Amino acid sequence: MKNEEKRTEFVNTRVTPTEKHLLKIQAEAEGMSLGDFVRVQLNRPRVRKTKVERQKVIHLARIGNNLNQIARWANTYKKNAEVAQVVLVLLEIREEFKCL
Repeated sequence: MKNEEKRTEFVNTRVTPTEKHLLKIQAEAEGMSLGDFVRVQLNRPRVRKTKVERQKVIHLARIGNNLNQIARWANTYKKNAEVAQVVLVLLEIREEFKCL
């Protein structure tokens, strides 16, 4: 860890049991520990990457790959390219982004 301080300090705050339960649910939904979730809410970078984040990055990389393939195809066959085919693929990509 370059230029990163070690976490040696504690911050204590009182919350209701309901608030704590909601925080835990939100953290679990994001695939994070409660501490990581609170840090993210404070706009601080997380120390570790979660399984959910890795899956999102892989999914975005696949979408980017599809876009590159479409661009290459359109540039190669631009005289013969049918606009409807390109628009259809772009609509499919837009639907993929909605799932994120």
